[in-house]
Amino acid sequence: MNYRNPPKLCEEYEQYFLIGAAVNKITLNSQQQLLKHHFNSITAENEMKFESLQPMEGQFQFEVADHMLDFAKGNNMGVRGHTLVWHNQTPDWMFEQRSGGLVDRATLLERMKAHIDTVVTRYKGQFYAWDVVNEAVSDSGNDILRSSKWLDIAGEEFIVKAFEYAHAADPSALLFYNDYNESDAVKRDKIYHLVKSLKEKDVPIHGIGMQSHWNLDHPSLDDIRRTIEQYASLDVTLHITEMDLSMFQFDDRRTDCITPTEEMLARQAERYGQLFKLFKEYSEHITSVTFWGAADDYTWLDHFPVHHRKNWPFLFDTEHKPKESFWNVVNLAKS
Repeated sequence: MNYRNPPKLCEEYEQYFLIGAAVNKITLNSQQQLLKHHFNSITAENEMKFESLQPMEGQFQFEVADHMLDFAKGNNMGVRGHTLVWHNQTPDWMFEQRSGGLVDRATLLERMKAHIDTVVTRYKGQFYAWDVVNEAVSDSGNDILRSSKWLDIAGEEFIVKAFEYAHAADPSALLFYNDYNESDAVKRDKIYHLVKSLKEKDVPIHGIGMQSHWNLDHPSLDDIRRTIEQYASLDVTLHITEMDLSMFQFDDRRTDCITPTEEMLARQAERYGQLFKLFKEYSEHITSVTFWGAADDYTWLDHFPVHHRKNWPFLFDTEHKPKESFWNVVNLAKS
């Protein structure tokens, strides 16, 4: 193992899929060398979401997003766009009349189209994929779609329209439905039926984004395998879009763990190896694997869901050094 000059992760997997990382305006600098060495794709963590790009109607702010694109171009990286339509991080003005109260369906769709036209056209031919609709499926109950202002005002067709508008703006981009808990049996079936219904209507949807916010034990490998096979049966491309492996179960509320134990690190390394073995097996369908970050010095899992608790979900530690997880993943690529 060459600890001083480790192999490039993206080169180890170049025959299988792209290796991506989510970035923000801070980590693009603080993790710059790590990103350049190991990744060949980036996704904006928040800077290309609706409220970041158009906080006020007609007032677009592209400076940070443009900087990310320039970084990607300068380092021969692809860019995944994230995200166009989401119930979160969308400013209130989108859904409200200037005189007060909610807008009507036609107005909402008109505003959606204007946003998608402006954003997707600006980056036409430069992003290889877009998460067009994000997290629209309900986590529980019998309803397929979650309650949202998009659904309440525009009805189920808001999803159809979002994909149609995005495809018209950039016919070359792959368009994805993206969601979390995608390997949960109940939600998996809902996502499957949603995408199946869209394809039956000839909606221009090309893939399913499996966010893959997982932990050391959940979901099971069997559940992930079943998910990949069920989604792939729709003849769509699969992307792992927001991957991290939390050291803690979601209901684990411990606050006394200030550094990962050897047992945690060993279990994480084993788990990463198992998952990348599975990804390799299905690389005919999986064409991109993106981590929701790059190294343990920054992760959205810090202080979530437990305040004042650090997490260590990635292949690289807080000093950007490869962990045992990294070597398991790299060695698997060679096997």
